[in-house]
Amino acid sequence: MTQSTQCLTRTLFECDGLAPWLARSSRRRVTLLIDPGVLESEIVARVRRQVAKAGRGEQLVVLAGPGTLSGVLDLAERLSGVELVLGVGGGSLLDQAKLLALLHGSPSARARLTVPQRSGMVVLPPGTERSLGLVAVPTTLGTGAEISTAACLEYPQGKRLISGECLRPDIAVLDPVATDTLAPELVSEAVLEALFRLVSMYAGDHADLPTEDALTEALAVRLVTVGHAVRRARQVGTPVDRPLRAEIAKLSGLTHQEWVHLGRTAWGNKGWLIANEVSVALGVRKMRAIAAVLPPLWRAIAGGDERLGSARRLARLWSSIRAVDPAGLPGDPAGGVAALIDSWRVERRLTADDGALDAIAGRIVRAWGAGLPMLGGLTKNEVRELLTAVLRTPEETRC
Repeated sequence: MTQSTQCLTRTLFECDGLAPWLARSSRRRVTLLIDPGVLESEIVARVRRQVAKAGRGEQLVVLAGPGTLSGVLDLAERLSGVELVLGVGGGSLLDQAKLLALLHGSPSARARLTVPQRSGMVVLPPGTERSLGLVAVPTTLGTGAEISTAACLEYPQGKRLISGECLRPDIAVLDPVATDTLAPELVSEAVLEALFRLVSMYAGDHADLPTEDALTEALAVRLVTVGHAVRRARQVGTPVDRPLRAEIAKLSGLTHQEWVHLGRTAWGNKGWLIANEVSVALGVRKMRAIAAVLPPLWRAIAGGDERLGSARRLARLWSSIRAVDPAGLPGDPAGGVAALIDSWRVERRLTADDGALDAIAGRIVRAWGAGLPMLGGLTKNEVRELLTAVLRTPEETRC
């Protein structure tokens, strides 16, 4: 199969470069989508000054809560005269900005997103285009939504992943001012999220790709290094400073670049599929679910389940990661990553009863397996067995 890659998002590392870019753009009418939690923040003030400096008119829209299919469709219909969408907020807000830019004036995209299906993923056909410009200013770390070609959306049946090159923003603004108020524990979670995304695609594939493997290993080591720096700051009670947060934002974006994943299997990150459904079913943050899933998943891979990944490649990658902290991290990948997560003080303990385990296993197989390729043939019973290790029952927790 022919491989190709393109990296079309331009990254600005402070807001100051936004006005010159806007001034050069032919798109004059800007719609600002703002998370209500940052409406009065310094980053929003900076962005608005840049829009005004470029001589562009603005329409301000405040969006609260997770994006839903009905909400995004309704907003796309109500907005008029918009030429460029500029989103300032966390991953959920930026996902809504992406989908609004796609859906505005595009009946074909609307049809694609509303067609009935059971799959947890909607793939936009190659050649799908959006008519609006798109700028993303993240106020959280870890998701890399400002760079990625994907967006999550709440459907009545559950959360779905929308994927397509047309969702990639034109401009990503990585300004550390935007994350000044981010809680330290969320910074630790952000580093873990970027690491999880990176290493899952590496270990989930059996093929050795010398260039891509070297890039992944170097990024993984760098992420663990900055994760330990965040840990040290939290241990002594000092803020996670702007240079460190800027580095985390940059690394998170790099984990989405095609050069890192070129040639890898499309469904290598089965941990995300499982964690996504666990998060929705239990009503917990995505990173709590990911932290719970990762050690049992790696234990299953190391135990020889080739559908989940390569034990050989996982061991090789963990050897590189462990070199950052050989005294503090066990040599066993599953035990080692559990120790890493605990040392970063990311909560990874979740509980569920037997009924919930059955229900979640059913959701996972319905959305990603049972004839769909994402789960690699895992059955409901096999998924439930893995979930048993992920979700300790209340009785086990009391022991």
